[in-house]
Amino acid sequence: MKLRGKILGVSEKCFYAVVLACTVGILLGSFFDFQINERLANVTKLGSFFAAYGCYFSYCLYPAAGMCLYKGLKKKGFSMAGTVLLSIGWFLAVYYTNTYSGGKLRELLFHYKAGESSPWLSVLNWLIIAVLYVWPMILCNKILDEKDADKLIAVGAVILIAGVVSDNVNQWLKQLASRPRYKYLITLDDPRSEFRNWWQMIPNLAGNNDSFKSWPSGNMTIAAMLFSLPMLADVTKKRSEGRNFLCFIVACVFVLLYGYNRIHMTNHFLTDVCFGTLITYLIHAVVSKALLPTDRLTK
Repeated sequence: MKLRGKILGVSEKCFYAVVLACTVGILLGSFFDFQINERLANVTKLGSFFAAYGCYFSYCLYPAAGMCLYKGLKKKGFSMAGTVLLSIGWFLAVYYTNTYSGGKLRELLFHYKAGESSPWLSVLNWLIIAVLYVWPMILCNKILDEKDADKLIAVGAVILIAGVVSDNVNQWLKQLASRPRYKYLITLDDPRSEFRNWWQMIPNLAGNNDSFKSWPSGNMTIAAMLFSLPMLADVTKKRSEGRNFLCFIVACVFVLLYGYNRIHMTNHFLTDVCFGTLITYLIHAVVSKALLPTDRLTK
């Protein structure tokens, strides 16, 4: 028997591979951000759909985390506390989806126009979003292993805490940097005249103006939550190292596709994408190290 370190449900090598990939992207983008966007940017309908609703899969982790907390606390005799945290996990998914994508969903489903359409359409839209996040709770209720209540509670806490912290850190950094988005720059006669590298920060210039909230990418901060999927798989029935690694690969593929989409759709630069991913990944890793055992016995 020997001890092998794990971070977020996979080996430390996987962790360092993601950190290295983000670092290389940051270094490359620091020199060629604008040129990369000139080559890749091309708004498409499919890209717009993926940009607006792709993060749904990441938000499903919130109700899944809530179910982890519920089942773990219920086993310890704290059913009421578990129910409250399950409700909070579900609510966070609904709240964030409505905040960041609700407007686009209302427009897609009901051709909703603020100030003109019936407010009840907005309520109906909210209810639809609420229903969309019920199935992760039902699924997790069936597949989670209740034997280790402490681990269930720890995994649920990591996802909820790290997710909320990542989002708030991202919002603060957007105000700190106030970096112009590429889609705003290309509306100017001389796009390069207002282009700034990520380190050329002008604090609090952005305010409520989304055109100056390019760095870091908020959508990538959300998308990178999927890197906690192997950790979630680690508390399911019939768990295995192979399943954890498969979840890690799924997360990598999704993050890469979504990162490309953010550049392709003129929303972000390469450094925005890599920093957004790295912020979430490191915060999740730190919180998981604090709340979960760092080693597992393996043959």
